[in-house]
Order: sequence, then C-alpha cells, then structure tokens
Amino acid sequence: MTAARLTVDPRSVIGPVRRRLFGGFVEHLGRHVYDGIYEPGHPAADEQGFRTDVLDLVRELGVSTIRYPGGNFVSGFRWEDSVGPREQRPRRLDLAWHSTETNEIGLHEFADWLDKAGSDLMLAVNLGTRGTLEAIDLLEYANVPAGSTLAQQRIDNGRTEPFDVRVWCLGNEMDGPWQLGHRSAADYGALAARTAKGMRQLDPSIELVVCGSSGAQMPTFGEWERVVLEHTYDDVDMISCHAYYQEHDGDTASFLASAVDTDRFIEAVVATADHVGAAKGSAKRIDISFDEWNVWYMDRVASEKPTAIDDWPVAPRLLEDMYSAVDAVVFGSLLISLLAHADRVASASLAQLVNVIAPIMTEPGGPAWRQTTFFPFALTSRLATGDAVRLHIASPSVETARYGTVPAVAGVATHDADAGTSAVFLVNRGMAEPLDVEIDVRGLGDVEIVETHLLHDDDPAARNTLADPDRVRPRPLDARVEGGILRVTLPPVAWAALALRRR
Repeated sequence: MTAARLTVDPRSVIGPVRRRLFGGFVEHLGRHVYDGIYEPGHPAADEQGFRTDVLDLVRELGVSTIRYPGGNFVSGFRWEDSVGPREQRPRRLDLAWHSTETNEIGLHEFADWLDKAGSDLMLAVNLGTRGTLEAIDLLEYANVPAGSTLAQQRIDNGRTEPFDVRVWCLGNEMDGPWQLGHRSAADYGALAARTAKGMRQLDPSIELVVCGSSGAQMPTFGEWERVVLEHTYDDVDMISCHAYYQEHDGDTASFLASAVDTDRFIEAVVATADHVGAAKGSAKRIDISFDEWNVWYMDRVASEKPTAIDDWPVAPRLLEDMYSAVDAVVFGSLLISLLAHADRVASASLAQLVNVIAPIMTEPGGPAWRQTTFFPFALTSRLATGDAVRLHIASPSVETARYGTVPAVAGVATHDADAGTSAVFLVNRGMAEPLDVEIDVRGLGDVEIVETHLLHDDDPAARNTLADPDRVRPRPLDARVEGGILRVTLPPVAWAALALRRR
C-alpha cells in the first residue's frame, strides 16, 4: 500500500488547543541567556542589552508561557541573588552545569524580556536544596501587590506592579539521581505537598505543577507518579512529563517513530493520575504539563561539560546541537502527539529556545538564525486554533526495532468553528516511498486551501548552519481539494501542515 486515507470529522474533538501548549523553556545554561537572548554591545542589542534579532525570532516562533530559570539549574539557585542592584549581586558556582552564574540577568530583567517577547512567565522554585519557606518568599515577592517587606523590596527594585506569575513548578526532575537534592518519591511528595499548601495560603489563584518522572525510561516511572500524587493530589493542578529523543546507532526508523513513545508516556501518566483520583474518591482531574521536550543528543554532554575544580566558565558552549531535516520531522511528530492529547496536556514547554538544544542559534557579534526545528513549531503555533480533532487514519505500516509495527502516517487536525478555519498536520515516517494521501474533509463543509507547508530534504542529514542558515526551509506542498477530498503526496521523511477555510 502506497496510499493513506484520512478523515477529518469535526465532531471527533479531543480537546481545546490551549495556548500554553506552545510554551518554551529558558534555563541559565550555556549560552542560552548570556550571548543568546542577552548580549550588550551586539549591533542588534537594545537599550537593555537584549538582542532584538533574537526577540524577532522568538515572536515569530509564537511561544506563549516560558518556564524559567531551570531545569537542573534551579535546584542550586537562590532567587534572592537575582534581584536588586546588579553591582551587588553575587557570582555563584552552578553545580548543575559546572559554570559561573553572574546573575547579571535575573527575575526583573527576564520579565522585561518576556514583555518584549509577548510571552508569560512560568516560575520554577528550588525544592532541591531549599524548601517551603523560600518558595513562599519568592511568591510573595512576585505576586503580592504591596504592604509587606518582600513586596516593598520588589517595588524598590523597580517593579511597582506584581509579576503576577500564574503557573509555578514545584522543583525540577526530583526523581533524577543527577539532581541536587534528589530524594525518594515519598520524601519529595511530602515536601511538595507542604510547599503547595503554603503557597496556596498566600495566593489561592495560582496553578501548581508537581514533578513527575524525568523520562518514561526511569526505573521509578509509574510508581513515582503514584506515590507523589498520593501526597499532592488535592494540592496541585498538573504533573510534569519530560521526554527527549535522539537517533541511536543509526536506527532512523525507530527515531522517526519517537512520538509513539510520547503517546504511551502521556497515556500511562494519565492512567496513573486517574487511578490515584479514583482511589481518593476525588472528582478532580490532574492534567499534564509536558514542560520539557525536544530532540537532544545527550551522548554529547560528557565531552562538552567542564569538570575541573578550577574551571567554572561563564556561558560556555554547552548542548549546542545542530539539527537536521530528519530531526525536524521527528520534532514535528512530537507536536502532533501533544495536540493529539490536548484533552489532558494543558501546558508544554519546548526545551530550550536559544543556542541550547534550541530552534534559534546565535553567534556572538554575529547573526541569529533558524534551525530546522524552528519551522514545525512556528507553523503549528500559528495555525493550530480552536479544538484539536482526531483523524481517522488508514495507513501503510513501517517496522521499527524499538516500537514494533507503527503506522507510516501520523497526524492530527484542528478546527475553529467560529472562524471557519481548520488545519491538518501530517508526518510520513516511511524512509523509502512517497505516500499519496487522501483526506476526506467533507465534514468541514465547502473548504479551500489557504496555505501549505512541506518540511523535507532529499538529504535527511541537511542542517542550517552559520555558513548556510537557509539550507532547510519549508516549501509549498502541491495540494488540491476535489469533491471534498484533499489530496497530497508526502515524500519519505516529511512533515507537512495545511491550512483550510470555509468558503
């Protein structure tokens, strides 16, 4: 079979497309902040030292809520270091990434950057080496309008209005042995519950994310979620998922099917959360914050990270993966997976944004450019509106060593009934043959094609680099609608987006 047949039925609603699904993640890691979003003296720097060329790309990317300041970094972070006069801020050794943190960019400066980027702040608190009181203090500093010492300190530091942070992460990857302050599920769950209760006493309106597993491959996966939620179920709104993918040993077929793992991960966490809720007799539902996801070649970390006791560089080049066309296709399929679980994935954060496993790269004193992964995110963020809609798919299969037999075509649709617009997102995981795809769109009414985008390269290893920043870009995809059937041909190893509107 070299053809796939799909049906878009707007009644097959998965859930609303929440804008937080298109969130990002900025960590004080490598050249993400320094030389990335912030480079005083750069020709494109504004009056605060922020690179306007990077800001333009972040706005084009369409990120909504941005998680900050980590990541592993947060488990050794003292938030007080990042506020107040810059000349009085301490230089600290960051144990997570074996670097020096100057604290030149802190909470106030980053909030200013977010205002310029048009994104909201999502703050993580340190539950690795600190605890409940420090988290409450940060919340008071950030959200209380006036009348307390910490609120007045924020005002004195130049921010009269509160930061009004809505979403808070209760630590980071506390299941991971690499994490400063790593502890058992029971210990972490008890600490997270105490902290959540205390924070809600101060601001009942906030949303709280408790740490789930830092990967479905963790030996404690499943049991970690169960134990942590038994402690925190009544006190939190979401549980986190983290997932990164890379090609192993040349197994491209399995790599292209990575979203199958994402699907199973999400569904397992949902089942565990619902089990805990049922056991508690609770009508409450816990959603997912998929607040770290990406393609990341972790095998390269050991050779990049400084280790010597006398070697603590400022903003070293760490985790600067250069992404290929096949990486971008996998990346696009992960977005499809998130949309396909829009009923339970309430928030997601692409990790990360600039230089560090990022869709945007910069060179000090030089240009900024889009990596291959930039395009699926920017297009999906812009085109996916209304409700996510499940596609009915009949497709050929491909064999993979890691995930078994999987459909060659994966996809999801979105539909905005009020605006009369729809979008279809597709991926061809096959590596050899193009696929003729027929999509029954009669359920959408009389529609026309507004725009099409195909991400594919005859060389799947092609990359966008400093020397050739436009090597891989989306191009229009030949498509037509006849008698309510949308027809396209997807080349192998390809991601596509098609926008439709009612006539």
